Amino acid sequence: MHIKGFVPWYVVMASTKRLTLRVTRKTPELLCPAVSTPNEFKYLSDIDDQSFLRSYAASINFYKKNPSMEGKDPVKIIREAIAKALVFYYPLAGRLREHTGRKLVVECTGQGVMFAEADADATLQHFGEDALYPPFPNLDDISLEMPNNLGIWGDIPLMFIQVTRLKCGGFIFSNNFNHTVCDGVGLSQFLSAVGELARGASSPSIRPVWERHLLMAPQPPCVSFAHREYDASTSGGTLVPLDVMEERSFYFSSAEISALRRSLPPHLQRCSKFEIVAGCTWRCQTIAISPKPDEEIRFSVFIDNRKIMKPRLPIGYYGNVIVFPVVVTTAGELSKNPLHYAVELVRKAKREVVTDEYLRSVASLMVMRDRPSMTEANTYVVSNMTHVGFEQMDVGWGTAEYGGMSKGIYRPTGKIQIAWYSPFKDGFVVPVSLPLESMKVFENKLQVMMTTAPKPSSL
Repeated sequence: MHIKGFVPWYVVMASTKRLTLRVTRKTPELLCPAVSTPNEFKYLSDIDDQSFLRSYAASINFYKKNPSMEGKDPVKIIREAIAKALVFYYPLAGRLREHTGRKLVVECTGQGVMFAEADADATLQHFGEDALYPPFPNLDDISLEMPNNLGIWGDIPLMFIQVTRLKCGGFIFSNNFNHTVCDGVGLSQFLSAVGELARGASSPSIRPVWERHLLMAPQPPCVSFAHREYDASTSGGTLVPLDVMEERSFYFSSAEISALRRSLPPHLQRCSKFEIVAGCTWRCQTIAISPKPDEEIRFSVFIDNRKIMKPRLPIGYYGNVIVFPVVVTTAGELSKNPLHYAVELVRKAKREVVTDEYLRSVASLMVMRDRPSMTEANTYVVSNMTHVGFEQMDVGWGTAEYGGMSKGIYRPTGKIQIAWYSPFKDGFVVPVSLPLESMKVFENKLQVMMTTAPKPSSL
């Protein structure tokens, strides 16, 4: 499949591109639940309030024009639907507090989420000529950012939402949400509820469940894994200069992934597409950055534990059920070994979490070590967004043309990078953030790996 400007394993779009467009944003307002909601305190779980999750994450949905919705205002419809949804998800209209032992709790105040409406002198095509994928230009215009100097608790809303009408009849829905109150699956559940209520339902088909006590640390706490993702020392690591970064996205189709698979030994032939792409990207990026050979290099992956919890969490649970197991090697070992070495390590990280014991061990560690921060030195964190389902939010215009994380890459320091792998057709769109010269090395290494991969058998 050929898409203009979308060459396999090649550059999709550079984040430095900025559109010349005019966005008129009205003054943001607090959007409260449609009716009065309980005023109470609700504790977050010991998985929710990990230090790594104490930040805001940004999602974005793009919608095309729907002729059947001609004359209807998406801003009005979505505003009313969110107010109704907050009646059911009323903790999201509250405020975060920190109690003894750095324990987080939501005060259900009903103060609401921050909401802004805007109009852009642009069409959907401006944000993706042939397809939509991060990085997106002009994010500061089409999304409502949470001010960096406010922290994450106090009188700070837990969501910052903006709906931007486009002159083509489509619109953009963006949401900066506090990651401690829900993970991607939980947010997707809330967005689906907004869509159902927008389309006329009186209540969500899946009722939200709080029940955060189910993921509190056992008593007494019991740490049963090494948890090197929380190693005490965070010193060292190659520091990447953040002011000269280039962000691009790369498309790995099934054909390219199959080519990489053919270079793997027999025992890895059944590994997943995600494992192959993650191993390939991690290895190429490490070579591009060129750390010292003896430097420790870490790979971590977001793992959703919902399906392996015993007993199963109740349907509708929207809190965090994610952990991020890590594997550690050296830059020299990762760079000099073939692709299968990296893929083996990716699989090892995922195998750490085969039962819910790992998640309960993390919860115990949080309590016993005062909620430690994740080790940042030379850490590459990835998340497979294929099955999260942000794009399923349908407020009457159909499902989104793109629904997922808006920035693709999050790099809070020069030592850690978090990349969200987005689904696209039969493969993945993978965001990469590197200094320009390192990006050239990354592209070259990736191209060499593709062109030297074994050809398909003619049998």
